[in-house]
Amino acid sequence: MNAITSVSAFHRLLSLPAPRHPLVSVINLQESIFLEDDIWKGFVNRFYCVALKREAKGKIKYGQQHYDYDKGVLSFTAPNQVQSLDLQNMECGSGYLLIFHPDFLLKHHLASSIHTYGFFDYAVNEALHLSAEEEDNLLTILAKIDAECAHIDRHTQEIILSQIDLLLQYANRFYERQFITRKNNNHHLLTKFEQLLSHYFETNLPEEAGLLTVQYVAERMNLSPNYLSDMLRVHTGQNTQQHIHEKLIEKAKERLATTNLSVSEIAYSFGFEHAQSFSTLFKKKTNMSPLEFRQTFN
Repeated sequence: MNAITSVSAFHRLLSLPAPRHPLVSVINLQESIFLEDDIWKGFVNRFYCVALKREAKGKIKYGQQHYDYDKGVLSFTAPNQVQSLDLQNMECGSGYLLIFHPDFLLKHHLASSIHTYGFFDYAVNEALHLSAEEEDNLLTILAKIDAECAHIDRHTQEIILSQIDLLLQYANRFYERQFITRKNNNHHLLTKFEQLLSHYFETNLPEEAGLLTVQYVAERMNLSPNYLSDMLRVHTGQNTQQHIHEKLIEKAKERLATTNLSVSEIAYSFGFEHAQSFSTLFKKKTNMSPLEFRQTFN
């Protein structure tokens, strides 16, 4: 897989002058021309990218799927995520790319906290749609970062990273707003999610496929795992894994109370390889062992 390893290399591929700072840059898409290069057929960036696109049109392949994108979206890409571009149908439109290398975060709290922002692992079709006011807020931050890149001194890193930190916090707020304003669509997703969990535990799927995982659920809902968990957390206060455990314990209680299956048989029926793992989870969630719970019905 081809890799774009530096901010400078990315500038060259977009026919831009060398960046003013070697580790961070704000790119104006209207000034960019994608070079005809085979690298676009499949590549990974070694840096973070925040893309604010306005009136852009084209196709991007992210993971295994192609997505169309158009105006007014904010998307995030972490390093080493596989992408490809279709230059035949690419129009940059207007907008900005903020790119920064992981090395720029060293010795700053963002080096560890940036991994808590789940939207860096969202799919392209889960991008953030901005209001005019939200867009203006982010454009102001990008302008400050761009201006700070013009002169490099001992304050530059801290000032730019404080602006990046602010941008990410705004994005968190705006995503929560989007989860809420798309209530009707998300209600459909929540219903589908509950049906998927119930179907899994009421069939032989656990014995065939093993323990139900976040990845399994997200794939069948055509969502990225992080987007699904963040959407659920906003609406229910629990992430995907917590919901899976809650449904599993609910079904386990039913079987303990209404069947004569042993604890081991119940554990294996849910996809556990070891009955002790099931017992540990059950006690953690209920403060009782499976046998202690069963005894309350005898």
